[in-house]
Amino acid sequence: LDLVIHPPRPPKVLGLQAWATAPGRCVKVSMHEIKLSLQADSGSFIGKLTDRTASIFRGNQMKLKLANIQKAKISTPAFIKAFCHHKLIELNATAVHADLPVPDILSGLCSNSWMQQNLQCLLLDSTSIPQNSRALFFGQLTGLCILSVFNVCFHTEDLANVSQLPRLESLDISNTLVTDISALLICKDRLKSLTMHYMKCLTMTKPHILAVIRELKCLLHLDISDHKQVKSDLAFHLLQQKDILPNVVSLDISGSSCITDAAVELFIRQRPAMQFVGLLATDAGYSDFFTTKQGLRVTGGANMSQISEALSRYRNRSCFMKEALYRLFTETFSVKVTMPAILKLVAVGMRNHPLDLPVQFTASACALNLTRQGLAKGMPVRLLSEVTCLLFKALKNFPHYQQLQKNCLLSLTNARILVDVPFDRFDAAKFVMRWLCKHENPKMQTMAVSVTSILALQLSPQQTAQLEELFMAVKELLAIVKQKTTENLDDVTLLFTLKALWNLTDESPAACKHFIENQGLEIFIQVLETFSESAIQSKVLGLLNNIAEVRELSSKLVTEDVLKHVISLLGSREMEVSYFAAGIIAHLTSDRRLWIAHDFQRRILLQDLHSTIQNWTSSSCKMTALVTYRSFKTFFPLLGNFSQPEVQLWAVWAVYHVCSKNPSKYCKMLVEEEGLQLLCDIQEHSEATSQAQQIAASILDDFRMHFMNYQRP
Repeated sequence: LDLVIHPPRPPKVLGLQAWATAPGRCVKVSMHEIKLSLQADSGSFIGKLTDRTASIFRGNQMKLKLANIQKAKISTPAFIKAFCHHKLIELNATAVHADLPVPDILSGLCSNSWMQQNLQCLLLDSTSIPQNSRALFFGQLTGLCILSVFNVCFHTEDLANVSQLPRLESLDISNTLVTDISALLICKDRLKSLTMHYMKCLTMTKPHILAVIRELKCLLHLDISDHKQVKSDLAFHLLQQKDILPNVVSLDISGSSCITDAAVELFIRQRPAMQFVGLLATDAGYSDFFTTKQGLRVTGGANMSQISEALSRYRNRSCFMKEALYRLFTETFSVKVTMPAILKLVAVGMRNHPLDLPVQFTASACALNLTRQGLAKGMPVRLLSEVTCLLFKALKNFPHYQQLQKNCLLSLTNARILVDVPFDRFDAAKFVMRWLCKHENPKMQTMAVSVTSILALQLSPQQTAQLEELFMAVKELLAIVKQKTTENLDDVTLLFTLKALWNLTDESPAACKHFIENQGLEIFIQVLETFSESAIQSKVLGLLNNIAEVRELSSKLVTEDVLKHVISLLGSREMEVSYFAAGIIAHLTSDRRLWIAHDFQRRILLQDLHSTIQNWTSSSCKMTALVTYRSFKTFFPLLGNFSQPEVQLWAVWAVYHVCSKNPSKYCKMLVEEEGLQLLCDIQEHSEATSQAQQIAASILDDFRMHFMNYQRP
């Protein structure tokens, strides 16, 4: 709830305390007269205002002055009981649910005699009116100064009723069913702002319309903008008039036809007080006059200033939003400056028009331009999160529009977004995996594989198991590996694919099972026989480590072909390769059941494992890349295995390696998973080797040092 507190009116003080909760904070305030903003379209508050929650505004404990209930789902009885006894000055009921139609809103407001005389502002844009409803009656709201009925079933007779309001100064009748605006002559001496964008039902002739406008001599703002497709020339004829709108400071003629720079410039020069002109989707706005005149704001497509103004002013008009976004896309195609304010306006357009495909598609392209390469680094994380979530919302609304999907996939290849920005990674993984199986062009396939490899690490094992797309994704990834191996092509796609499979199978028995069922072992043996690059070998062995950790599947690795390659790579000069080969052997030999008929081979493997670890330069070896783990739980059985000191030695070495390289993550993990006691047991146990005890002591020393540093202020 966004509560804006007015200064109290002494001496009356209400003894009421209220709490206003905003994202990330809780503020305690004394409540006297308040403004209430309950925007249901805001991402943080969507769906918060209901019949039940609105009940807190019943009674007299607080005094509401402004109520903003945009897009709220609230019934007529709840609205009347919660808001109609207050002394409201402003009510914004834009696009409220059909359960609260316009006639009921008017009836509720008119039931309060104070509001009849003092309600000043009423916004009813896109609010429903039941079929066969009687003419709307605004006459009792004699205090109204501002009324907006944009996109409402508002008729000519309703306009006649509204025009008689004694204090009316601002009126918006855009996209209504009004056929004749002659009734405006009734309020010609008090109307200061008239907005009638896209008046598709007008039957009046242009001279008649201009004759009415000519009489509105108090107008400061006039908006007669139109859809570009309609090609209305009303504005063209208005610009030719010399005796019209003498006091106007704001004129919006966006979307009009036959508009020229010369005509607009002459009109403005004759009215030097003008502060704004709307020229988007016209042929005007490109001369130096519009960029050099001080104090004149312009919506158009000539430069970023005009485009930004258009995005801001037309956020609720999809026809102009898509036009402004198209111009923005062209303008930002090679932008090198971070522009968070512009990206925020793009997000507003996406949020306000979720079912408009041109808006969503063009906005997604603009978002790519504004965040590509290093530009995302300068963007606020919260803004990037909002844009990313809006992109996924667009995907759900338009699941079959491929270019929109491509833009979303491209946005996920941005390292800042993929790593640092909060969004629903489970939904993202489903989307990317479905895309992976579409057999798109090689470039898009590589992107999908690379994103999959990173998202896989960001999902919990439980989420990975719940992915319906997991089986097909593993199958597709293996098909890519097989193809690259057959072609003897060790390109970036192969590396990304191996990494994706490795990450997907990490602590995921389901993915490991899918891997084996799709002939993954046979394919990976072929990979080892085809490529000798350590980057490939380490990824293959890393995945085999994941399978070795699954007790139900580890027996699949105890074959002549697999062991032959593992033993061969155990002595590799590359530490990553040797490390993972040792890990496979440690996990396999720790399970005596697998070696009932091959105990002699097991003992030889243990000897090789021990001698290999002895040959490693130090327990804090400098691997090219740091190994990462979700948890230490798979290490715990090995750490407690005093009957097989070789296995225990590898496990304690592995724990020390990651703890020494990233203590903030892994020392905390040791505490949370209760692994410190196992290390203490090794340090004190008589059957543990001196080398294992020494490494365990080093881990505990590092932990104490990290803990002390963490505690310092």
